[in-house]
Amino acid sequence: MATAIKHIRFKFLIISIGLFAFAAAVVVQLFNIQFVYGDFYRSKVEELVVQNVVIHANRGNIVAEDGSLLATSVTKYDIHMDPVAPTKKTFDKNIDALSDSLGRFFNKPASYYKHMLTSARSKNDQYVRLARNLGYADYVRFTKFPMLNRGNYSGGLLVSQSTVREYPLGEVAKRTIGYERTDEQGNVTRPGIDGAFGQAYLKGIDGKRLKQKIGQGQWKPLEDFNRVEPRDGYDLYTTIDVNLQDVAHYALLDQLEKFEADHGSVIVMETKTGAIKAISNLGRTTANTYYEKLNYGVGETHEPGSTFKLMALAVGIDQGVISPNDTVDTKNGELSFYGRQVRDSKKGGYGKITVAEAFEMSSNTGIVQIIEDNYRNNPTQFVDGIYAMGLNEKLDIPILGEGTPHITHPSDKENWDGLDLPWMAFGYGIQLSPLQVLTFYNAIANDGVKIKPRFVESIQSFGKPVEVFSNDIQGQRICKPETAQVLKSMMRNVVASNHGTAHNIDMKNYPLAGKTGTCQTEYWIESNRYISSFVGYFPADDPKYSCIVVVHKPNVQKGYYGNVVAAPVFKKIAEHIYTSTPREVIVKNVKPAFSEIENDYSKFKGQSQPNQLQMPNVTGMAIMDAISLLENLGLKVEAVGVGKVSSQSVEQGQSISKGQIIKLQIT
Repeated sequence: MATAIKHIRFKFLIISIGLFAFAAAVVVQLFNIQFVYGDFYRSKVEELVVQNVVIHANRGNIVAEDGSLLATSVTKYDIHMDPVAPTKKTFDKNIDALSDSLGRFFNKPASYYKHMLTSARSKNDQYVRLARNLGYADYVRFTKFPMLNRGNYSGGLLVSQSTVREYPLGEVAKRTIGYERTDEQGNVTRPGIDGAFGQAYLKGIDGKRLKQKIGQGQWKPLEDFNRVEPRDGYDLYTTIDVNLQDVAHYALLDQLEKFEADHGSVIVMETKTGAIKAISNLGRTTANTYYEKLNYGVGETHEPGSTFKLMALAVGIDQGVISPNDTVDTKNGELSFYGRQVRDSKKGGYGKITVAEAFEMSSNTGIVQIIEDNYRNNPTQFVDGIYAMGLNEKLDIPILGEGTPHITHPSDKENWDGLDLPWMAFGYGIQLSPLQVLTFYNAIANDGVKIKPRFVESIQSFGKPVEVFSNDIQGQRICKPETAQVLKSMMRNVVASNHGTAHNIDMKNYPLAGKTGTCQTEYWIESNRYISSFVGYFPADDPKYSCIVVVHKPNVQKGYYGNVVAAPVFKKIAEHIYTSTPREVIVKNVKPAFSEIENDYSKFKGQSQPNQLQMPNVTGMAIMDAISLLENLGLKVEAVGVGKVSSQSVEQGQSISKGQIIKLQIT
């Protein structure tokens, strides 16, 4: 018995010691948690309940040259309510009025909102959504609703805001201005100007504020005196002219629809500065409509066809190897190289013509023959001349996705063969983007000085310039001024001469210059696919703008030549600029065309009494002159026809009275 009691006492002692040790360990751990590691654990708990949340800065605006918004960040507001925050007295007093305001705003019964908020309060739900994606005006309206107008603590109003990128012009120039693109991983990228200048200028600096976790993964904004306000991004002023952009967009769209083309692009550049005034890129959908599908003008390279003939002749003329007056035999409109044919669009060719005429009539055989004759034994000299003009290099513009030029060099033994030189002469076997071709033509219009294209005029903050790009224009001379003058003369004749391939777009009062291009594409698959283009500048005598139009795969049944498909777009843009540009006309040594009319006008001008007025002779006068004279005499004029006055209802010398109606016949 004693032994059993002894064992029990021993076990009790062991248990007691264990419990004491456990209690001591708990006390030590509590001491450590409270005093040694207290700050650490308190911060961890606080992180779980209260966090600093990033407030994203508004992205800067992208603006046209006249201040019109092209892209802007719009603040949107989400409104929530904590129905537990107001006192019972405040809640009961205002719930009916608040429900009525919400009902009118959303066009729903007030009872719906009263039940929702009363139920949430009874369930201790502290985060009830009332509205989302509100504009600023609606947000302000909400803050004035009963109970919500008491603010966060007394009224339970909870507001969170976010920014959304909007593009007021919609699809117009979207691929150049930029847009948001989200990949499968949720990463957002912005091609175009928005992306190119976003990190450095548009992004801004984010702020921060405190939010408290209130359960169910929801966070409630807190009043935070340490809140850091975001600094919005700078505004970016582009070179885009919205009116010209509109004209270019719809002129291209009309031609794409008319010729049922696959896609196309148009770019308008200011000659002296390289400023891009308009750019449109339209691709066809499966529903046969068109939208800004890809940035074809900047990113798509293709064989330029006949528009490359200017580059070929620029090399030959600048090197002194070719003269525009040289005679070339078009060989009955067909040449053969290693079993491959070069043909003219005119069957039988053009006979023996000058190099200038071969360019104006876009004779493939003529241009190929003159290049082949002069560079057959030294193709490196020719291609080096092309390289010296920078045609094998990117333009290094800030917009992502510029196409890479491809022009094979004779030193590339694996890819160079006997067809490369003649094919290159009329624009085949090479790859250039529309913007790269336009930049070369713009250089010729600019007397041989190549200007880098630019899309941005300045960076501004609240209307004050941060950085200006317009004064940073550095040109590279690609040919002698004399060479440029010769090429300009030939381009003018493409439009002005009767045999020029683009004489159909000639404008009498506004001279145009340029070159057509009709390039067969996908010829290894099918023979009826073409790229139609026209590139040039205006006015021809004092270039202000250069422009390129490229249309891919028009319906050949409706037309595919560059002068028919692409050139009319060029003309519409030129016409718009011509009619919208103020002009000063100075007329010297003006004498009256009709001395008798001048005498009549002087004779009757001074008469003021109605009973003393006599009808003047206005026969033979221009209608506007006749109306001006008669209305100054106080008469009312009714004119029928267009041109000059052939007869008048009251004969010369008869008495007339103020307000009398005079009828004029115009022929």
